[in-house]
Amino acid sequence: MTHITSLHIRSVPVLDQDEALDFYTRHLGFEVRDDIDLGFMRWLTIGVPGQDTSLLLELVGGPQHDEATAAQVRELVTKGALGGLFLTSSDVHATYAALVEAGVEVTQEPVEQPYGTDFGIRDPFGNHIRVSQPNTATPAEVQDAYDASGAR
Repeated sequence: MTHITSLHIRSVPVLDQDEALDFYTRHLGFEVRDDIDLGFMRWLTIGVPGQDTSLLLELVGGPQHDEATAAQVRELVTKGALGGLFLTSSDVHATYAALVEAGVEVTQEPVEQPYGTDFGIRDPFGNHIRVSQPNTATPAEVQDAYDASGAR
């Protein structure tokens, strides 16, 4: 039996913490949770206002990577190969319009899906971000819609 009670922090690899802080706070509305100089690294966390989960904007390299590994990780980040974030919006079309107007890189325009409407963007380093406005479909209804479409 585990005693885990929540997901508290998720790490997002970035190449410049100040640029990441600007992007996530100015364009996506995150707030600063912690900004602490630990000497060996900067502990910089942000989060969606009103939510408990935080993102650690973790500078690639740091104490966990030697320089050769850090170079490989930087390359993977810029290719968008290290996963991504899934965010929700109460008005996905307004969010999309605001991000386009701000010059954020769009990877996919809003598209209607069985689970709602979403679109894709990338942060300044290459990390993929999906922004979704879920509908009220149940998981079974979403699965039925995909099965009926033949999309596999």
